[in-house]
Amino acid sequence: MPSARFSLLKECRYLPGNPQKQPEVIPSRQAMRKRLACLLTLCACLLALIHGAPAQTNSTPAPVVLHAARLLDIETGRISAPGEVLVRGERIAEVGSAVSHPAGAQVIDLDDTTLLPGLIDAHVHLFLHPGAEDLQTVQESVPQRAIMATLAARADLMAGYTAERDMGTEGAGSADTAVRNAIDQGLIPGPRLRISGNAISILGGHEDAIGYNPEQRVLPNATFANNSAELVAVIRQQIKEGADFIKIYETGEDSFRNRQFSTPYQYTEAELSAAVAEAARVGKRVAVHATGEPGGLYAVRAGVASVDHAYQLSDETMRLMHEKQIPAVPTFTIEEYFAEHPSSPEEATWGQLLEFHAQEFRRQLAAGVPMAVGSDVGPYPHGTQAREFVLMVKYGMTPLAALQAGMINGAKLLGWQGQIGALKPGYFADIIAVPGNPLQDIGVLQKVTFVMKGGKVYRR
Repeated sequence: MPSARFSLLKECRYLPGNPQKQPEVIPSRQAMRKRLACLLTLCACLLALIHGAPAQTNSTPAPVVLHAARLLDIETGRISAPGEVLVRGERIAEVGSAVSHPAGAQVIDLDDTTLLPGLIDAHVHLFLHPGAEDLQTVQESVPQRAIMATLAARADLMAGYTAERDMGTEGAGSADTAVRNAIDQGLIPGPRLRISGNAISILGGHEDAIGYNPEQRVLPNATFANNSAELVAVIRQQIKEGADFIKIYETGEDSFRNRQFSTPYQYTEAELSAAVAEAARVGKRVAVHATGEPGGLYAVRAGVASVDHAYQLSDETMRLMHEKQIPAVPTFTIEEYFAEHPSSPEEATWGQLLEFHAQEFRRQLAAGVPMAVGSDVGPYPHGTQAREFVLMVKYGMTPLAALQAGMINGAKLLGWQGQIGALKPGYFADIIAVPGNPLQDIGVLQKVTFVMKGGKVYRR
């Protein structure tokens, strides 16, 4: 560069002892600093090109303003028209009919839609997909299932689910730890996750691959624990491997005997109390698969976080759930799916079970049992589970009550209350948009058109 050479020549000096007095170009300190700054800038640009990142030190994203025809306040049920949300980084800064529009803000106009918090599913199985779930343990390797789980996580996020509770890997051990961590590190797209690793069951109980030749030693879909000491040992191992909470199968095979629903319990109240105490020792909680009595009562007395499925609850169990504010997680969608897609004569009873559960659900609502929304998605396609909201409304809830069960109760159940589940300043910017008004037609939750999680747009 001629101009640079000319500048350096002006700053050169003669060295003593040089017999020919030839000018030797030695840059001054100022010139050396300039050259060093240029070299560092060039290195930064080269590194940016290599790693595909912008050569800027300031990575703070510009503010984003979301504008839509409506905005739903989940806590009050009030609709703002129009509705706007100001997002700074990963958090919500302002919410209302009109918010500040800072200089340089990106404005996203979502037209005739309703803004509401990202959906929360309190009962999913990322490691399951449609098919014979018991055979996945035999036919599919854990690495293969982990890859499928990443695809399931993406499908759920694109359907508007920004937070989920994964209720057991069904034989894939602690592979869900890797999926959760990869999402948290931004390596793959997916919801915020609370994970449980492998669920816990008794020998010969739920998910023990019963019906196969025992000499083949078919792998179970759960980890065995047959007494309090074994429960504590398994819980400690699962927490070591990264579990956020513990999932226990409290009831076994369901059946109708003389038109009466029946399901055997798997753990005594004392055993469940030992499990709850061990989890609580390190700030964790226990969720149970409990479809009927007396297992449901044992679980509630022991102080579990939730009773999942809850096909049948006794009056005393419902009273205690209301008193302790322990939610039921109904999971209607899986019942409807198997009723419509039976793969064996045994599954033909799912229609009877769905009808029975719907009647019991109305009793539970009348008794003041709190509800959370969980779909049991996995055995049916991921990304379709907003059907659960439709069924909860069909069987007795108002649209607002179902939404509050999903977002407010769901956030509490996942331990993220005050962080997600509402559009409020300071909350994570987990925001979706749906066409129409979900208070008038809850089915619009199945038609999510926009998804933001933590201030990042994933679907538009």
